[in-house]
Amino acid sequence: MALHRLTSITMGVPQVAETAAYYTDFGLTPEDDGWFATQDGGRQLRIVHAPTRRLVEVRVGVDTPDDLAAAASRLKRLGIEATGDVRSLTAYDRATAVRAVLEVVPRLTQPPVPATEYNGPGRNDRTGGRAPGVLRTDRVRPRKLGHAVVGTTDLDGTTAFFRDGLGFRASDYIKDHGAFLRCSTDHHNILVLAAPVTFLHHSSWQVDDIDEVGRGAFAMLEDHPERHVWGLGRHHAGSNFFWYLKDPAGNFSEYYSDMDCVVDDQLWTPEVLEGAKGLFNWGPPPPPSFLAPEDLAALMTGTHSESR
Repeated sequence: MALHRLTSITMGVPQVAETAAYYTDFGLTPEDDGWFATQDGGRQLRIVHAPTRRLVEVRVGVDTPDDLAAAASRLKRLGIEATGDVRSLTAYDRATAVRAVLEVVPRLTQPPVPATEYNGPGRNDRTGGRAPGVLRTDRVRPRKLGHAVVGTTDLDGTTAFFRDGLGFRASDYIKDHGAFLRCSTDHHNILVLAAPVTFLHHSSWQVDDIDEVGRGAFAMLEDHPERHVWGLGRHHAGSNFFWYLKDPAGNFSEYYSDMDCVVDDQLWTPEVLEGAKGLFNWGPPPPPSFLAPEDLAALMTGTHSESR
């Protein structure tokens, strides 16, 4: 696969300072020019001003300039013009106006994190001590950006832009409603959702294990219970553990661990999922505000307030 990772995203929000403070609390490291870094992925989130919350840009790593040329050719067949040079290529999705930048960058190599020892029936992998997860006291810091979810008024068109144009692979589909697409070995790096208006639904951030999912959410909610959205649970599409929180602009952010990994396209068959199966296998059911965020009507009518 010529594409190899989701390098970064840029989100636009009306309230930059408040949103930046939230993602600092979330465990990202603030840098200059609105950028935030993860432990392993480096600068992976940029927050800029926009009249309404939206996904402004996605940046995707490729191996060689030939990969850029191949993507330009695919986009041209879709009637989408791309600009660039030997190091990068830029194109815009018509429906969402998301700017996609393919760039020649090294592949991400993450240092292995030892698996947490869990005891089970007939298997005592941990003896003589408490579980590591209950002894941790340091703050949770995401390892890398996993994926972003964008709402689009043209599901087929936006899916084609990422899959048939840029070169993402399809992992699963939600019947008539969404497409899980990957640009790495992760199950998905972009989820395209059918929506009545363009918006950023959520961004998702990898942590070490389920204990870090829980610890991260617990710390975020301790003084701000209003941030809670949905969790703890486990998805079917991607199989990952999850907990969703809400930033001041209305975007959801997810801590996740244990995502499905696709290293051979020939060994993975996408499913078309229906109903709740694509959303979760266990955990509390998603609240209505997760499926249809409360500010969608305001986004549709252009009455979304910067003082919200």
